[in-house]
Amino acid sequence: MLYGVALIILLLGLGFLFLRPYFVRPASCMDNKKNGTETGIDCGGSCSLACADQVDSISILWARSFRVVPGRYNAVAYVENHNKNAALKKINYRFRFADANNVYIAKREGSAHIPAGGKFAIFEPAVDTGNSTPVYTTFEFTENPSWTQVPQAKLEELKLTVSDIGLVNEDTNPVLSAKIKNNSFYSVPEIGVVVILYDVKNNAVSASKTFIDELQGGEKRDINFTWPEPFVGNIVAKEVIPMFDISQVKFK
Repeated sequence: MLYGVALIILLLGLGFLFLRPYFVRPASCMDNKKNGTETGIDCGGSCSLACADQVDSISILWARSFRVVPGRYNAVAYVENHNKNAALKKINYRFRFADANNVYIAKREGSAHIPAGGKFAIFEPAVDTGNSTPVYTTFEFTENPSWTQVPQAKLEELKLTVSDIGLVNEDTNPVLSAKIKNNSFYSVPEIGVVVILYDVKNNAVSASKTFIDELQGGEKRDINFTWPEPFVGNIVAKEVIPMFDISQVKFK
C-alpha cells in the first residue's frame, strides 16, 4: 500500500507540473487582467502601454498659418506634452482654415508622433487655399491617444542638440542654417526638424521643416531652411525643434 500511495503521489505531482501551465498562466500585458506589476488592466508597470487615466492630455497652445507664396500656406500647431515619460507613436489630427469672415476654406489631415515631455510642433506644408487668405486656423486631434511608456534612462541618454543657428537674406530669399548633433550612442531614424521664427513681440512670423533620414550616434549634420519671400517684420528669435518616433530609435 505504501508503495502504491507513493506512486500515486508521484504521478499526481508529475501531472500537476505538466498541466499547470495550461491552467495557471503567468501575468502578461495582453491577458485583459490587472496583474503582475500593472497599475491598470494591461497597462503601467512593466507594460509598454501607459494607463489612460494616469496621463495628462496634450495642450494645444496655438495653431497658425504662414504664407509661403500666394495661395500656399504652411500650417503649424504648437503643442505641449505634459507627460515626462509617455510618448505617442501615432495620433491623427486635423487642421481647418477659414477666411476673415470665418468662411471655411480648406482642411488638412494627417498623423504625427508626439515625443515625451515638452513643447513640440506639428507641421503641414503647402496648404492650397486658392484665392482665399486663411485668417483663422484651428487644430484638433481626431482620435483618443494611446500612450507608450518611455524609460527614463533612455530619455536621459538620447539627446539631440542644435547649434550655430544663423539667418541670412531676410529681405530677399531668407535662408536659415544650423547644425544638429546626436549626443548619444543611439541611431535615430526619420527626424523631422521644424523651425519657428518669432518677432520682437514673441509672435510667430513664419515656419518651415526639413527631414533627416538618419542620425547615427555622435554624428553631426548641417540643416538648412529656405523661404521664397521675405518675412513681414524683424526676426529676433529662432526655435528649432527636432522630432522623431522614440520607439524606432535603435542602440548601435
